[in-house]
Amino acid sequence: MAQQQSLSFKGVETADQVNQITTALMMVDGVESAEVGRHGAEVEGRAKRDALINAVNALKLKVKVS
Repeated sequence: MAQQQSLSFKGVETADQVNQITTALMMVDGVESAEVGRHGAEVEGRAKRDALINAVNALKLKVKVS
């Protein structure tokens, strides 16, 4: 069953970073959709929260995710 999860970001400053985060989140197994902005994301699907956070951290953008 799909569920919605919210992530908060600190340090996202450019559209390129938003695009990179969107791509990373959409590639996580179980993600159906991701609405990403400079201050956070709303993700729908079956993915675990830890997997979403790890996907963003793996980009090495110096963004804090919570």
